[in-house]
Amino acid sequence: MANYCVPEKGKAALLCISAQRDFVSPGSPVRACGWPSALPNIGRLVDCFRAQHAPVYHSVRLYKPDGSNVDACRRQAVEEGLRILMPGTLGAELIDDLKPNKDVRLDPELLFNGEFQEIGPQEYVHYRPRWGAFHNTDLEDKLRAQHITTLVICGFSFSTGGRASVYEASARDFRIVLVPDALCNATEEAVQELGRMGIYLMDTVNCLAWMAGAGPGSVAAA
Repeated sequence: MANYCVPEKGKAALLCISAQRDFVSPGSPVRACGWPSALPNIGRLVDCFRAQHAPVYHSVRLYKPDGSNVDACRRQAVEEGLRILMPGTLGAELIDDLKPNKDVRLDPELLFNGEFQEIGPQEYVHYRPRWGAFHNTDLEDKLRAQHITTLVICGFSFSTGGRASVYEASARDFRIVLVPDALCNATEEAVQELGRMGIYLMDTVNCLAWMAGAGPGSVAAA
C-alpha cells in the first residue's frame, strides 16, 4: 500500500521559520524560548542541505512601523511604538550563524513585492505576511517548480509560525519532517499531535543521517 507521508530525500527542501535576530536578542519581547539549544541544530541542518545542494528557504516576518501588515494580536503594540522585525533593522536580519555569507542583508522592497531573495546557491529568503509560510505567498509554486515533495521544517516560534506552516504544508499534500530539537517554543505534546497527522519526527542527528543516506526515520505513534 502506498504511503503518501513517507519523506522523499531526493526531493526535500529545508524550511527555516523566523530565524531572525530579534528572536534571540537580549531583552527582545519576542525572544524565543530554548533558542540556545535549537540554534546549533538549525545551523547543522542548513549546512547539511547546502552540502547536498538541496533548497533552503528562510521564511521571515517584517513589520512595517505603521502596523499595517502586522498580525492583529500585535498590531496595536506596533502602532504604539513596539519596534520588532522592522525592515532595515538589524533585528529583522537573519541570524549571522545561518547566513551563507555574513554580509548578506535582507532586501525589504523585494520581499514585500512577494519575490524570493536568492542569498546563495539554492538558498532563498521569502516574506510571509502572517504566521504560515504559505499564506499569500508563492512558496507552493516555487517548490512545485523545483519538484519538491518533502519539507524539513525547523526554526523559531513553533507555537505560531512553525505550527501554522506545518498545517499549511500538510493541506497541500507535502510530505513533512519536523525536527523537534531544532525548534523553539515547541512542547512535546504539540509535536506529538502533529506526529499523529503523519508528520515524520526526527531529531537533528537522525535527520542528518537520513539526508546522508540512512533510513526514513520514525513517525510518532498515533
